[in-house]
Amino acid sequence: MRKNWDSTFPPFKVYGNLYSLGNYKASTHLLKTDDGIVLFDTGYQESLYLVIQNMWELGFNPKDIRHIFHTHAHIDHFGATKSLVNMTGAKTYIGTPDRACCTGEANLSFAEEMKLEFDGFFEPDVCLLDGDEIKIGSTVIKCVATPGHTEGAMSYFFNVCENDITLRVGIHGGAGLNSMEEWYLKEKGLPLDMPQIFVGSMEKLKEEHVDIYVGNHMAQNNAKEKYEKLIAGDKNAFVNPDEWVSYLNSAIDGAKEYFEI
Repeated sequence: MRKNWDSTFPPFKVYGNLYSLGNYKASTHLLKTDDGIVLFDTGYQESLYLVIQNMWELGFNPKDIRHIFHTHAHIDHFGATKSLVNMTGAKTYIGTPDRACCTGEANLSFAEEMKLEFDGFFEPDVCLLDGDEIKIGSTVIKCVATPGHTEGAMSYFFNVCENDITLRVGIHGGAGLNSMEEWYLKEKGLPLDMPQIFVGSMEKLKEEHVDIYVGNHMAQNNAKEKYEKLIAGDKNAFVNPDEWVSYLNSAIDGAKEYFEI
């Protein structure tokens, strides 16, 4: 039986200075900046070897990682962070309400639900608030709180450039409905209106212009199919200014139907 982290996928350049590090189940993206490497999510603790190997294959040195942003605090997104921080000294970022999950103070990492043992808790360096803009070299990362999947889920927006063409990237904080089910919210003492909060946060994101949408799971943005187009010669396989709002509408409709909102 394949484990959740046993899901390697070829690493590749998405566009410009943005790269995918190839874990199909739980994505890690790399942004090359003039102030070192930025990672978005780190994947499972057990899949760190994939992140490291795929960085080398793309020509990057893992020791150049300077910043790690997390879309939310589930172990398939922050599981390998502690090890990477120990290796690189990278600065870590998380939405403020998810801090206690990263430290282990709150039992919200989803390790129990995944039947996994986990000891990779860490203290985030920066607890992000809605609207924060983090400047890393010449790159500005806009942080938008989008609670629902977790209370601290955070979406990120930034520019990438290739051949003097600048495009806007959007990474959503998390769309899974499993952590918004009533039984889970009651068990964890979370607000019972999280599905409604989620819908509202998704509606808010329609205000953001996005040329390139990348998911924190590759299936969310059909990355496998786009990758096939990319290696077939379509350098703009991930460029679609209409996809962002289409994704948001689909997630909103799915949540409304599932929770009968």
